[in-house]
Amino acid sequence: MLFAQKNSLARFPKGHTPEEVGKRLAYRFTDRKHALHMGKWISYPETFNWNGSLKFAAITHNEELLKLLKNRFEPLFSSEQQLLPIQNHVDMNMFGSLPLELYQITKEQRYLQLGLPYADTQWLLPEKSNAKEKEWADKGYSWQTRLWIDDMYMITIVQTQAYKVTGDSKYLDRAASEMVLYLNELQRPNGLFYHAPDVPFYWGRGNGWMAAGMTELLRSLPETHIHRARILEGYRTMMKSLKTYQTKAGMWNQLIDEPDCWAETSGTAMFTYALISGVKHGWLNKKEYAPVARKAWMAMVPYINDKGDVTEVCIGTNKKNDKQYYYDRKRNVGDFHGQAPYLWCVVALLEGVK
Repeated sequence: MLFAQKNSLARFPKGHTPEEVGKRLAYRFTDRKHALHMGKWISYPETFNWNGSLKFAAITHNEELLKLLKNRFEPLFSSEQQLLPIQNHVDMNMFGSLPLELYQITKEQRYLQLGLPYADTQWLLPEKSNAKEKEWADKGYSWQTRLWIDDMYMITIVQTQAYKVTGDSKYLDRAASEMVLYLNELQRPNGLFYHAPDVPFYWGRGNGWMAAGMTELLRSLPETHIHRARILEGYRTMMKSLKTYQTKAGMWNQLIDEPDCWAETSGTAMFTYALISGVKHGWLNKKEYAPVARKAWMAMVPYINDKGDVTEVCIGTNKKNDKQYYYDRKRNVGDFHGQAPYLWCVVALLEGVK
C-alpha cells in the first residue's frame, strides 16, 4: 500500500495537490499584465498560460475564475483589438487556440469566429511568400514550417483545437502529417530532438514543445489514423529516453544530456505533462512511468515561490549553434513559459484515470 501511494498520480501531500497548485497559478495569472510579442500582440507564452488557467477553471467548475479569465479576454473584442496577433508565423497563429478553448467552454460563436481563421491561414499560402514557403506548401505542409522543434506545439495546438470545435478531420490530418515530418527530420536515435537540423543540442524546453505537441495529437488522433502509430512510436521513444535522463532530484536539465547544466522548470513541466498523460491514457506502462511522473511533480512544486511564480525558467530562446549559449540563458521568475506547463500538469492530474 505504501509503495502504491508513493507512486500514485492521484494522492499527494498537502501543498502538492493539483487543486492547490492550480489555484495558486491560475489566480496569479489573472493579476498579470499582458506579455506582448514585440510590444504589439498577445504573445504565445501568455496565450498558453491563459489556456491552462481556462482548463483548470473548467475541470474544477470554478465559475469565479472562469469569469475573471473571460473578462480579461473581453477587451480583445473592442478596446484592445489591436493586440490580436497577425496571422503570419507559428508563434502568432497559435493564438487561435485561446478563443477556440473559450468556445469549447462557453459555446459562444464569437470565439469560434475569431479563432478558426488562425488555424485556416496556417495552411493558406499568402500572396507575398518566399520560395521556401511555397515549397513547403506544395508538399502539403504548412507554409510556416521551419523545422524548429518549438513549432510542433505551436502548430499542433491550434490545429487540434480547430478539429475539436469543427469535427473536420483535415485539421488533425494537417497536424499529424506535420508531426511526422518533424519526427523524421529531428528525432535522434536516443529519442531526443535537436533544436533544429543545424543546431545539434538537446535543449530542454524545445524538447518539451515536442513532448507536449505529440501528447496533444495523441489525445485526439483516432486509433485508426494513418499517422498515429508513427507518432506514438516517436512519443514512446522519447519518454523512454527522458526516464533515463531524469536527475536524481526528479528534474530535467536545460540541456537534457549535460549533467552539469542547471535544472530548468518549463521543460521539466512539459515532460511531466506528457508523462502524466501517457500513464492516464494508457500509452505508457503505469508501473514503470507513474513513479517517474510523480517524482517530477514532487520536484517541480517547490520551484513555485510565495507569489505563485515559477522560478528557474529559461527565457525565450532562438536557436544557435553554440552549446554555451544554452548554458548561459537567463533564468526568469514568473515567466509565462513556465507558468503555463505547470497548469497543463495540474489539469492532467485532475483528469480521470484510465
